[in-house]
Amino acid sequence: MSLTDLKKRRSKWVTVGLPLGLLVVAAAVVGLLFGLKIIKTGSSSATSSSSSGSPGSTNHQNQDLNNLSYFATSTNAYHQPIYPSMFGSPTFASSASVSWPADDFTGNSQSFDNLRPHPRLIAPQYKWRALKDMIAKEAYLKSWHDIIMANATAFNNLPPVVHVFDGGPSGSGILDPARETKSRIKHFAYAYRMTEDTAWVDRTYRELQNAMTWGDNREDPWNTAHFLDLAELTAAFAVGYDWLYDQWTDAQRTEIRNAIVNYGLHYGLLSYTDPASTYGWWHNVNGNWNCVSNGGLIMGALAVYEDDTTGTASQLLERAVPNAVANCAFVPSSDGTGSETANYWEFAITGMSELTSSLLTATGSDHGMLAANDGIRLTSLFRFYVTGMTSLFDYGDHGPNKFSTTANALLFFGSAFNEPRFTLYQRDRYQAPEPWSMFWYDPSAQGAWWNNLPLDRVFDNSTDTWASFRTSWTDINGMYVAMKAGALLNHQTHGDLDCGTFVVDALGERFFGEHGNDNYLNPNYFSNETQTSERWTLYRKMTEGQNVIAINGANQDVTAVPTMRHDTSNTAQGASTIFSAPSDSSAFAVVDLTSAYFGTDVKRGIRFLPGRRQVLIQDELTGVTAASQWRAQTNATISIDSTGRSATLTLNGKRLVAQILSPENVQFQDLESKRTERAPPIAPGLEDMDNGPARVLAIDLPTGTTTLQVLLNPQWDDFTDFKTPPTVALANWSLDSHNS
Repeated sequence: MSLTDLKKRRSKWVTVGLPLGLLVVAAAVVGLLFGLKIIKTGSSSATSSSSSGSPGSTNHQNQDLNNLSYFATSTNAYHQPIYPSMFGSPTFASSASVSWPADDFTGNSQSFDNLRPHPRLIAPQYKWRALKDMIAKEAYLKSWHDIIMANATAFNNLPPVVHVFDGGPSGSGILDPARETKSRIKHFAYAYRMTEDTAWVDRTYRELQNAMTWGDNREDPWNTAHFLDLAELTAAFAVGYDWLYDQWTDAQRTEIRNAIVNYGLHYGLLSYTDPASTYGWWHNVNGNWNCVSNGGLIMGALAVYEDDTTGTASQLLERAVPNAVANCAFVPSSDGTGSETANYWEFAITGMSELTSSLLTATGSDHGMLAANDGIRLTSLFRFYVTGMTSLFDYGDHGPNKFSTTANALLFFGSAFNEPRFTLYQRDRYQAPEPWSMFWYDPSAQGAWWNNLPLDRVFDNSTDTWASFRTSWTDINGMYVAMKAGALLNHQTHGDLDCGTFVVDALGERFFGEHGNDNYLNPNYFSNETQTSERWTLYRKMTEGQNVIAINGANQDVTAVPTMRHDTSNTAQGASTIFSAPSDSSAFAVVDLTSAYFGTDVKRGIRFLPGRRQVLIQDELTGVTAASQWRAQTNATISIDSTGRSATLTLNGKRLVAQILSPENVQFQDLESKRTERAPPIAPGLEDMDNGPARVLAIDLPTGTTTLQVLLNPQWDDFTDFKTPPTVALANWSLDSHNS
């Protein structure tokens, strides 16, 4: 599979695509997803898109925003929202004054014995009662509801989810079918509660029955060998049991409850209490496995708590809740970064928000989850800054399809932390229309989420250090640059050997990007992160497969702990969507990569030149004794001029020119995106994924001491005044060092 074939938000760079099971749904609602173009502006409507040229484009018109319903007018090919061109400092409000009614439930945070009546998971009765009226008044809720119902109808027309082991029980198990089942049950149960059409209850039961009969092993049909499968199915059944509690017959309720207890909670409790258990290894993991596994178990236990005569639910909650507080809550680093990659962040944070929201609605308390780690509040900002003009800074593994996994936790965090910015950001994203959103969304939030938000941020936790710079929050045709420098260990075997890797978006395209995961079924893909791990013999995981310097084709040192120096002009955009960076606006990051190259002195700097129209990448290598190569993966067509020192990258009609400023004795090369003869040999039994037409813009570097400067000039429609920057040693970089 090539970079060109990989899709998410219709991006060429990302492997986590829209679920295969949603292809029919996508066809059914694509007109709606791309049809959110009507902006109510009093008596007229407007469909103007954001500035089409560059951050400084000024071809716009003023608009009356008093009755604005939709702020994002449409989406681009990557599903990123396109904002209308608007001056001034308007208040971007909903179309009506709508808010949730007060909740009169009082729980007992010290006990699970005083639970809210059903429904109690995420969507309590008082919100269901208010929802229909709110949908009629609030534009986002109305559009989301319509999409959810269209998806439910499309799901209804499909046969029940097929049980398929992907790579065997302990490979990827039945995770995709489990996730798809969960998504369907959420939609079917929602559809019933909004329409009171009992056909939706029957369809929910059909899907539940189907999942109850999976597998040849009737003792373990939900596959403890890959515990995520069990957790996702337990969560799915919990929602079906809880949301439709009063619609089930006694026999159906007993059947569904028995499945939750016997197939899910029983094994969850054993994972905590049985020393011989082999499937509780995730208890002390600060990663998606802990959040998703504990999340499914907690939701299942809360759903059946008072009906469970075995006591399993009670015993499990006593263990799973404090374990989640001690581990799941620390999925974000202290600065908010998702240490398992930006894509696995979605999976982990979805599990975290589901379990926390369920605890809040069922018991009246989050049992310490949100206060356990300051990084939880900051992790919404991680999502802001890790998202470029096209897609995520998608370092490391992207993972397979995750079906019901989204970034809609931002809606939950927006309400839980009283941070309207989080809510406002996510409500314009293509992932928003799904059942959780209807209850996590705070429709009273208003304003421009980017107002006074700095364009740059460096996340400097030593485990995950990385930098994010951009030209604008609202112009998707602007420029985004991100560089990673954190440690290579402790990423749940989802990382790459990629210290110093970078991505570049410009003109609405990703010119330099990441391949993402390889085939998860390759032997020992997740075995370990040691230097000799077979994982690092795969091109997409090894150093050559990243946007870095490769010395003699060798992999970086897995024990590397690079350090970063950085500064920014702290440029922030106002409430207007029209923004042009001041002429002295800049940002830079310099990372010492010596520890990644076994002591060979290597440093990399990346910066915006003043005005944020050009980007300079500078590498300094000292005393290198082996052949080295500068490598950058791209989907673009590469055209190198006769001197070999200028390369034009063309992607979907957009162009970016890369120029070598120094040294004088090197040239660009246009290579296939695959391992070179110097790379470590692939381990027996493994096979590289095909990267198809993807290319590598490469530069062979001389041995000894070298300073390499590569200047990136997007070919803006309204800007041609490109400057050749002065040569400044990385040690002397400052905000004004390149002003001349």
